[in-house]
Amino acid sequence: MNKTLIKILPFAGLALGAVTDLVIPDSELQPPADHPYFLYFLGLLAVVYGILFIASFISAKLDERISYKAPLIAGTAVLITVINLITSKYALLPVLFFPCLDRVFGVFVTDYELLIQCILASGQLLLRGFLAGGILGFLTGILIGFNKKASYWISPFMKFVGPIPPTSWSPLVLSLFTTTYSASVFMVALAVWFPITLMTSSGIQNVNNSYFEVASTLGSGKLNKIFKVAVPAAMPSIFLGIFYATCSAFVTLVTAELLGADAGLGWYLNWEKSMMLYANVYAGLILIAVICTMVITLVFKIKDQVLVWQRGVIKW
Repeated sequence: MNKTLIKILPFAGLALGAVTDLVIPDSELQPPADHPYFLYFLGLLAVVYGILFIASFISAKLDERISYKAPLIAGTAVLITVINLITSKYALLPVLFFPCLDRVFGVFVTDYELLIQCILASGQLLLRGFLAGGILGFLTGILIGFNKKASYWISPFMKFVGPIPPTSWSPLVLSLFTTTYSASVFMVALAVWFPITLMTSSGIQNVNNSYFEVASTLGSGKLNKIFKVAVPAAMPSIFLGIFYATCSAFVTLVTAELLGADAGLGWYLNWEKSMMLYANVYAGLILIAVICTMVITLVFKIKDQVLVWQRGVIKW
């Protein structure tokens, strides 16, 4: 198929969604939305893709990426259209639990101030927990990987405690910490600590011993061997640990915020669910998915810049 025709497919998918939304009336069972937010969403996607479509004729690299992604974008547009038909137009599913897409996308307009507050609150909690768990995990991983005595004593503890889901500690954590916020930070830190510790220690232990022998011959001390030889050689494993830690942190974050937080995306989901506002729940889930994807993509972009020789080995 001609490359230009392939790149036009997303426009066809978006047009199909718009036509079906305009031609087929909404089900009487669905509560009406204030505005046709689903159409606005399709229009926004069409504008963004249109800009990329035009730019692809200038940039060869962008042209390749657009050509590769176009069928996927078109398929996604068709899938959203099918969901719109099932929920909004024919109400084939219970309308209380499966609201129309107009109401779901409308949440991003009507609740944007609260959503921004929740993003900032969750981001602060996630950052504190990730930094605490990441730094501790990195140092513990170096200790286990570089010191056999430390590995002898710490490894069994790590293997016993690490696999336990961090959220399982919530009854004990709530008893130990004075505030639910500090308990939530601890749970996120615990979720981050284990994968980074495991992958850092494994990476260091798998470093070729000849590297250390050469470093010793050149007169390197212990710290030099750790930070100039072991850590750089273990970076692929460390970044893999950061990837696992990021996924685990997001899963734990949502649960941790249910412990009694007064803001955050996990709190938002729980509060809206208790109010039976499932359009808001779905909007919150979409937001979490987008943010998580962006963070993990950023991690891989940094990895590709730091580990140039391993670019593309692990793709996201």
